[in-house]
Order: sequence, then structure tokens, then C-alpha cells
Amino acid sequence: MSAPAPSPLAIVDAEPLPRQEEVLTDAALAFLAELHRRFTPRRDELLVRRAERRAEIARTSTLDFLPGTAAIRADDSWKVAPPPAALNDRRVEITGPTDRKMTVNALNSGAKVWLADFEDASAPTWENVVLGQVNLIDAYTRNIDFTDPKSGKSYVLRPDEELATVVMRPRGWHLNERHLVDADGRAVPGAFVDFGLYFFHNAQRLLDLGKGPYFYLPKTESHLEARLWNDVFVFVQDYVGIPQGTVRATVLIETITAAYEMEEILYELRDHAAGLNAGRWDYLFSIVKNFRDGGAKFVLPDRNAVTMTAPFMRAYTELLVRTCHKRGAHAIGGMAAFIPSRRDAEVNRVAFEKVRADKDREANDGFDGSWVAHPDLVPIAMESFDRVLGDKPNQKDRLREDVRVEAADLIAIDSLDAKPTYSGLVNAVQVGIRYIEAWLRGLGAVAIFNLMEDAATAEISRSQIWQWINAGVEFENGDTATPELARKVAAEELSGIRQAIGEEAFAAGHWQEAHDLLLKVSLDENYADFLTLPAYEQLEG
Repeated sequence: MSAPAPSPLAIVDAEPLPRQEEVLTDAALAFLAELHRRFTPRRDELLVRRAERRAEIARTSTLDFLPGTAAIRADDSWKVAPPPAALNDRRVEITGPTDRKMTVNALNSGAKVWLADFEDASAPTWENVVLGQVNLIDAYTRNIDFTDPKSGKSYVLRPDEELATVVMRPRGWHLNERHLVDADGRAVPGAFVDFGLYFFHNAQRLLDLGKGPYFYLPKTESHLEARLWNDVFVFVQDYVGIPQGTVRATVLIETITAAYEMEEILYELRDHAAGLNAGRWDYLFSIVKNFRDGGAKFVLPDRNAVTMTAPFMRAYTELLVRTCHKRGAHAIGGMAAFIPSRRDAEVNRVAFEKVRADKDREANDGFDGSWVAHPDLVPIAMESFDRVLGDKPNQKDRLREDVRVEAADLIAIDSLDAKPTYSGLVNAVQVGIRYIEAWLRGLGAVAIFNLMEDAATAEISRSQIWQWINAGVEFENGDTATPELARKVAAEELSGIRQAIGEEAFAAGHWQEAHDLLLKVSLDENYADFLTLPAYEQLEG
């Protein structure tokens, strides 16, 4: 008996958008409906499995490489598929949301790759979800040139051969799209909406341009989640009639559980795998989330004190390079988030030196590329990788067989000498409030204190407040982390913002809601799995 026809999807609680009919076509919605029907039940099972695994970690306060997949790790014969030409050289990648200005600037930036972000750098308003797709279609059809009505500045694409290759990042498995529901009123996972609309409209178009539909997969927690994505890729390639293996995916290893399953993740995606990426803030957030019952030895210091040279972070990044190169995959490094100042040359000089040192370290460690958040950082990162790579597109021939990482090394948090500080608490509150306020206005990538911050920033900020309070951390000034202290710091910060920007601007923003939401997720006894879940309920549009 043939499968039933997919249920029609309905757009609910959304104001009509200009040109949405170009994206939300009947054929595209039928495609999303079929993705939803076939794969959402498995997505739901995997979310349950996440909770079960988290409960097991709470019971044992440890993690290990999986005994059931030891044969995959021991088998040296398998490799991922060779990269397509457009993804062979990834030495510098720029990240950012898919608004019109960023689309042009990122494609023109000189970076080899643009991570076109529908995830942490984009607040999921319906406008951002739909018009971001419009902007990418316009970019591929070269209809994206525009003049900013406020500044009068014109934005024009360079010739095709000078443009960055796009690798698109959909939302993670945990987020639904409330504006798109099936006949039973169930929301379609945001991952399927973002991925599906992009793939449906652009897969063949990208092939015609000599590239292909390439993706970053965020928040992955296990090889079973990678297996689901692989099954999705197999289905969609058949659906639109393009060759198997056309889709390529780079997985962000930004959860602590995924760090123990890197080889298995590559194995599941081996016909579609393009590499792995080493995150930072989400990785630390995942450590706090999973080991929040583990006691003092899992308490992280201030986030800025946890550099990539911390022993447990170095174990993670070196294992990632070793794993990727063993299997023929690209290893992509972390983010340089600095935003250059137009007023302070000294701030830029110091920051550029830090960026250069960080990118030199990654290139020397064997990474094949790295991320930046601003076009001005592209030349700095490019220089670091050019110095090591020369004319080679990557350094996958560096197998890093010297690397030996034990399971315990990845969670040796107490190997770091730094401790939480009172100023770290203040910074977490300051950044948390400022980021959440901007997110509630529909902005996902936000410049705060000369750094480009995204949702991962808010997650680690609120997680550290929660962890320090629940661990009863005593700061260097004698204060103890308590709910009362967090409320005091937050009240002072909110008052300072009100004074700095004035009553009118304060009232026009979402400052009180941001303050309240930060305290809610930082102080609740029951730790929210993702800040963006309660925040999405307050997001307008």
C-alpha cells in the first residue's frame, strides 16, 4: 500500500511578508510536509534520548567513548567521500546571518566560505526565516544588489569566481517553527524548515553554478542524530533527482557528548561528510548543562579565562584534528569574534594580535581553516593559514598521530587553574541582558563590548550564573554567588542601561523582559535545556 499523501501545512499567526510566495510555494510546502511526516517522529525520539543520556551523566558524572562502536573506531579502512572542489580549500570562513547587507558583505569578504546562519546568529522571527531564504535565492541569481536607504551606500556582488562558497546552517533539532504546522496543529521542526526550503529552491541552482547544497549541522549530540541527517540527505537527493553525495555536511562538535563520538558521526555521514568544526561557547555550555550535578570539579571559571589552550579544550581540539585527518575530513577551527573599533586604534592593535596568535595556533595544530566574525579579520586569518598551507588547499596529510587523548582528558575541567570572579559574574549579567534584549528585537548577531556575540554567548552566560550559584562559589572579593547577589547585579545593570540610553530608548526596547528572562533561566532550580525555548515564546514576529 502506498504511503498516504502528506498533510498540507498551514502558515499560522504570521503577517504576510513581501515575496514570501516565492519561497512558500505549494511544491516547497509539500516537500516540507513530507520531510516532517517521515522524519519528525525520529527527531522526537532522539530528543527523548538526549534527556535519558543527560540523566545517566547526572548519575555517573562521567563520559566515555562508546564500547558499542569500538569496531568503527578501530577500522582504519573507511574514509569520508573526497570533498567537492568548492569545499577543498576552506582556510578562512566568515559567519553571519542572512540579512541582505550581510549576504553581500560575506560573499564579497574574501573568505573561502560563508556560514549563512539561520541558527545562533539569527533570531527566528518569521521575517528572518523567510526573507533570509529570499536573500540567498537572490544572491544565487545575482539579484541582491541594493542601496541602503539610510546610508545611501550601495552593495554590489563581485564576480562569481570571487564569491565565498555558502555553507548554510539550519536551526538545531530542539527548536520548532511555530508558524508552520501540520493538519494536527503540530509545529514542523525549524531544522526541516530552514534546510528544506534552502535545499528545495537552491540544490539544482547551486549545481549549475559549479557548487552544491552544503550545510553546517549544529547542536548534534550523538552519531544517531547524524544518522538521521544522513537519511534525510538520501531522501531529499532522490526527491529532487540529484546524485547521491551531492549534499555535504560539516558537523559542529559543540556538545560534550558529540566529542566522544566524532569518528562515529563522520562514519554515519561518510558519503556526505565535509568535516567537523570546533566550537567554544556552546561546547562550554554543554559541559555545564551535562555535568551541573557533578560538584566542584566541574565548575568553570569566567568564560574568557577558558581559552582554547586550556588542557581539556586542547584535548578536544587536537582529538578533532586527529579524527578528521584520519578519515579524510576537514578540521575547521573556532571563532575570532572581535569587532574592530572605528575609534580606538590601540584596542584594534591588541585584539588583532590575539586573533593572529589564535589563528597561528590553529594552523600550526593542523586545522584546515577557521572562522571569523568580521570582514576585517579575514586577511589576518588568511595570513596565518597561508603561512602554513602555502599553495596546498588543506593539510589533511598531517595525520597528527602524535595525539593521544583519553576519555578523562575531555572532562578534566579542574585542570584549569582559573577561578570564577565577581567581575566574571558582572560580565555574564551584562552580556546576557544585552544579548537577550537584542534577540527579542529580532537580532541574532550582536556586537557587545567589541565582540560579535550570538545565542551561544547567552547560553554560556546564564549557565555560568546558574552553576556558580548552585555550587555556592565564593568570589575573590568575599561575596558568595547567591540568587540575591545575581538579582542585585542585574538590577544595577538595568539601572545603568536606563541612565545611559535614556527613558525613551529604554521604553522602546525589551530591557525589562531581557532582565527578567535572564534571571529566570539563571535562577530556576530546574535548568532549562535551551534559553532559546522560553525566549522564543516571547519573540514577536
